[in-house]
Amino acid sequence: MTAVTAGTAGTTGAPGGSDAAAAVEQAAHEAVFDAAVAADERIEPRDWMPEAYRASLVRQIAQHAHSEIIGMQPEANWITRAPSLRRKAILMAKVQDEAGHGLYLYSAAETLGTSRDELLDKLHSGRQKYSSIFNYPTLTWADVGAIGWLVDGAAITNQVPLCRCSYGPYARAMVRVCKEESFHQRQGYEALLALSRGTEAQHAMAQDAVDRWWWPSLMMFGPPDDESTHTAQAMEWKIKRHTNDELRQRFVDIAVPQAEALGLTLPDPDLRWNEERGHYDFGAIDWTEFWDVLKGNGPCNEQRLSRRRQAHEDGAWVREAAAAHAEKHRARNHDADRHRTQQHQHTGEHAEAQA
Repeated sequence: MTAVTAGTAGTTGAPGGSDAAAAVEQAAHEAVFDAAVAADERIEPRDWMPEAYRASLVRQIAQHAHSEIIGMQPEANWITRAPSLRRKAILMAKVQDEAGHGLYLYSAAETLGTSRDELLDKLHSGRQKYSSIFNYPTLTWADVGAIGWLVDGAAITNQVPLCRCSYGPYARAMVRVCKEESFHQRQGYEALLALSRGTEAQHAMAQDAVDRWWWPSLMMFGPPDDESTHTAQAMEWKIKRHTNDELRQRFVDIAVPQAEALGLTLPDPDLRWNEERGHYDFGAIDWTEFWDVLKGNGPCNEQRLSRRRQAHEDGAWVREAAAAHAEKHRARNHDADRHRTQQHQHTGEHAEAQA
């Protein structure tokens, strides 16, 4: 984007005209920003951007990052109890991927001028949210498959359009995240397929997991459009490309034939193909449950946050050691630079003396 950068945002001139000058400069910045968004150009960290745009991005990226690291917990619960070495290795790799996704996203948020420590503090204090889906328990091994197929499938549906987000660092982070999420969705599908085609008890376990995770997966896209306070503005800024309801419908249309291939049923008696609309109709979502879980009253809200806080406290020594190492490295480089400077000065003085 060839926009006026943040470094040119100051105003000059006589005090009496400063307000008018600031207003003119603000309007010029907004015009360049609006034109860039309209032209589908990327907004980069050094570009001028409205504070509301910055705040909206921080809120969304932080929620996304928090969801990635909180989302490690339900599946990590099954690493030690995976039914085979192959399944254990796959699950360990997946949980590791989620940690990496959180790091990408926290780094993207830092380009907006907010620190990772600040974001984590808001998560731990409950001032920032994460996806409600991660406040449900994983009761059986089949839940790991259901999360991979449904939860990661919903995430891909939501996140692929974010690869075209108007903010460059977020869009670029999502390219890699989505590639890895596609593998997560496939491993979940494959795990459910194996269970569904296994013994009668295994098939029942897979069906039970799908029954419990289907509706929370639909809630992942957020509240209906007429109750969403952020969607309209995010669409205007091209942070988002589709509304919550559009993405939810797209996910349902994808999931239904996949469920048929799995030999599993989705727990919705109202689910049927609508020839006129060209989409599947589906039943009413219990939004009371969604809002209740979001407010902290879900089955695992307190457990998830308390474990996250404890992990953060347990890792304090690692952060302190890393900071000490970085400071030692910086000091060593500073001493080396000073020594080289002194050598150059000595060499120059010696050459002058000989001349």
